[in-house]
Amino acid sequence: MRIDKFLKNSRIIKRRTVAKEACEQGRILLNDKTAKPGAEVQEGDEIFVQFGNGSLRVEVVALLESCRKEDAVKMYRVIE
Repeated sequence: MRIDKFLKNSRIIKRRTVAKEACEQGRILLNDKTAKPGAEVQEGDEIFVQFGNGSLRVEVVALLESCRKEDAVKMYRVIE
């Protein structure tokens, strides 16, 4: 699954276009490397997201093509 789609489906970032722009600006790291919007995410990967005033590091637990809001948190585990 593409990283921009994962960020949107997991509700870490609300819209896919915003996730795409964050990747293009270098604010998303996949396994400690700058991620392009089309980078493939696998279970067990670590994603670091730099927000305006904070950051979030998560581990990918599940890849779900579509899910409800309540199930979105089951797609990742917060590391820090």
